Amino acid sequence: MSVVMMPSHREDFPLLRESKAIYIDSAATAQRPDCVIQAEADFYARHNANPLRGFYELGVDATQQLETARDSVRDFLHAADSAEIIFTRNTTESLNLVAYSYALTNLRPGDEVVVSIMEHHSNLLPWQMATQRTGATLRFLECDPDGSLPVERMQSVITDKTRLVAVTHVSNVLGHETPVKAIVAAAHAVGAVVVLDAAQSAPHIPLDVQALDVDFLAFSGHKLLGPMGVGVLYGKRALLDAMPPFLTGGEMIDSVTRTGAVFAELPHKFEAGTINAAGAVGLKAAIDYIGGLGMANMQARELMLTRRALDGLKAIPHVHVLGPEKAEEHTGILTFTIDNVHPHDVSAVLDADHICVRAGHHCAQPLLNYLGVSSATRASLMFYNTPEEIDAFLNSVEGIRRQMGYGA
Repeated sequence: MSVVMMPSHREDFPLLRESKAIYIDSAATAQRPDCVIQAEADFYARHNANPLRGFYELGVDATQQLETARDSVRDFLHAADSAEIIFTRNTTESLNLVAYSYALTNLRPGDEVVVSIMEHHSNLLPWQMATQRTGATLRFLECDPDGSLPVERMQSVITDKTRLVAVTHVSNVLGHETPVKAIVAAAHAVGAVVVLDAAQSAPHIPLDVQALDVDFLAFSGHKLLGPMGVGVLYGKRALLDAMPPFLTGGEMIDSVTRTGAVFAELPHKFEAGTINAAGAVGLKAAIDYIGGLGMANMQARELMLTRRALDGLKAIPHVHVLGPEKAEEHTGILTFTIDNVHPHDVSAVLDADHICVRAGHHCAQPLLNYLGVSSATRASLMFYNTPEEIDAFLNSVEGIRRQMGYGA
C-alpha cells in the first residue's frame, strides 16, 4: 500500500481548532478527536448502565459496548484472544498488576529481574517493590547515550538467574525504540518472561504481540488519542490464568462464601469494581480513527515533522539534543538542553509564545542521572502538528538565551 503525505487533520481536534496553543507535548497525553469525545459522551447518553450486572436490555447493551471495545483492542494488538485483554486505568496500573499478581507469586531469593536504565518510573518502581519483597535482585541493562542496547550487553545481563525482563518499547526521553525481539529471545532462552511498556510506542508503531512474542504488554488510552482513565494490559492466557487477582470485589467473582471465593474467568478476574466502559468505548473510537488514517501515513508525517524540528534544533548554538542522531530513531520525541538555562525557564519562555512542552526529569530520573543531565525540555510531536508550528517552536527556542540575558 502506498504511503501518502497526509494532512494534519487538525480540523478533527476541537482543542487544536479553537486554541492558539502550539501543542507539542503529545508524549505526555495526546489531543482527542471529535469522534472520541462523542463516543464517550454517547455511551453515557444512550448506553449507560453498569456492564456485566443487569440482565435487562440496557444492561446487556452496556456489556456489549464494553466487549466490542475489548475486541477492538485485541485486533489492534493482534492478540489471539479477547480474554487476554484486561482493561485498567492506565499503563502504570497495568504494570503494577503484573508486579503484584505475577512477580510476587513467582519470584524467589536469588532470582533476578532485569530492567533497562531507560525505564519510566512506572516500569521501575513496581520491580523495585517486587524484588525487595521477595529477596530477588534488580539488575539494569544500560544503554548507549543514543538509547541503543547492544546485543552483547543484553546477553551479559540476562542470565540463568533472570526470571523477568521489563523494558520500554520506546524511551519517553530519547525516543529510541528498543530491540524487543532480541530481548524476548534472550529472556525466553533462560525461561524468563518479558513485560513490555508500550505507552510511547502504541501511538506511533504497529503492535503485534504474537509476532513480538512478549508475555505482557501495557499501554494507556490517553496517549493513543483516547480518553484518560482507561488503559490496557495484554497477557498470554496461560500466564493470566495462573495469576491471582490484583484487586478483589465486584464482578471479578464467580461465587463467594463466608470463607472464600471462586474467581471469574478471564478477563474479568482482573477487572474488579465497575469498569470504565465509557473510556473503553472512547478507546475503540480512537483505534478506529487511527485505522482510518493509516499508521504508515501517520508515521510518514511525523517523521517529516521530527526531521524538521531535529535539524532546526541542531542548528541553534548552545542547544543539545539527547538521543539518536537520526530523526527516524526519535519516534517524534526530542529532548534537549540549553546551556546555562534551566528547563523550567525554557518552558516558561515557550509558554509565553503559546508553545506547550514538558520540562523536568520526565519520570526517568535514573536515565537522566546516567546521562549526566539533571533535567531537560521535551518536545513530542504527532501527525496533527504542522511545519508552521515547528518553525514557531524553533524560532522561540533560538531566542531563549538572548531573553535570559546571555546575548546569544
